[in-house]
Formats: sequence, structure tokens, C-alpha cells
Amino acid sequence: MSQQTDNKEILPVEVPLNIAVLTVSDTRTFETDKSGDTLKTCITEAGHKVVDHQIAPDDVYQLRAVISNWIADKEINCIITTGGTGFSGRDSTPEAIIPLLDKVIDGFGELFRMLSYEEIKTSTIQSRAIGGLANNTLVFSLPGSTGACRTGWYKVIRDQLDSRHRPCNYVSLLTHGKATHV
Repeated sequence: MSQQTDNKEILPVEVPLNIAVLTVSDTRTFETDKSGDTLKTCITEAGHKVVDHQIAPDDVYQLRAVISNWIADKEINCIITTGGTGFSGRDSTPEAIIPLLDKVIDGFGELFRMLSYEEIKTSTIQSRAIGGLANNTLVFSLPGSTGACRTGWYKVIRDQLDSRHRPCNYVSLLTHGKATHV
């Protein structure tokens, strides 16, 4: 099945990846998790496979436990989190993830905030969206709103997880085990 975005047809990816989704929230349940559902829909419509979806509270150690297990799982190519990237007292997703990364993708957060500015203006500076690589696994951390998830997926992540995207993408690095040799 193909999808239509920005007036051009997007065909399913040639190299499907296994992706895990983590919703970071103290209040959401699977029934109320619109952002997690949005990401799962985006992922599957692109032709990738959602191999796990969990909800974890805004707690550094609980987040690290889930993400560490996924990073250690050789079958998971990518992790996308939603939530916990703001400045409230409990927002702790970047603090949980950054120590686990072998390499930070500085441009991901920068590009996300630039694109988000078009939608929410200066409120984008409150986003601490991050990306990185850990044990040959991509990790992207997005804000908790469904709009932020759509922006992150359609304007940044989708192309980088498509082997046909030029001049470069992450797929060959992930599938050939060359992404993070430290």
C-alpha cells in the first residue's frame, strides 16, 4: 500500500526495519496514547515493523531499563520515544537516553526544532528532542504531542529510515552493523 504526502506518492520501504516505540508518561494508558498510536501508524504505513510498544513513567531509571533492553536486542534497529522532552520537573527522557548513546546525532534535534518552529513558533525551544546511536540501534526522542510525532516522522525520521533516500540514510549502516564502532 502506498501513501500520499506533500503531493507525491510514497511507496513502502525496500528494507523494512524493526522499530520499538516508547511512550513516556505518568498518565497515559494504551487506550489514551494518541502519540504512540500515531507513531505506530506512521511506522507500519512506511513498511517497517513495530516490534514492541510500551508506556513507561517519567523516571530516568525506568526509562533507561526499557531502552537499555531494546538497545541490547539485536533484532531492534530503531527506538522512537515520545514524551518527557520538555522542562517540567518530571521530564527526564534526555537525561535517561544520553548516557546510553555511543554517538549523538546533533542535527536531529536542531532540524526538528527548526521545522517545529514553522508550526509552533518559539515554543519549540522548550523541546529537547534528541537522536543518537547505541549498539548499532538508532534512538530518536520526540516530544509527546501527536503534532510533534508527525513532524518528527514525516519531516526527518522517515527519509533516514528509507534505503532509497539520497544522498544518504541510516539503513545500510544499521543493516550492515557499521553504525557505531566505538
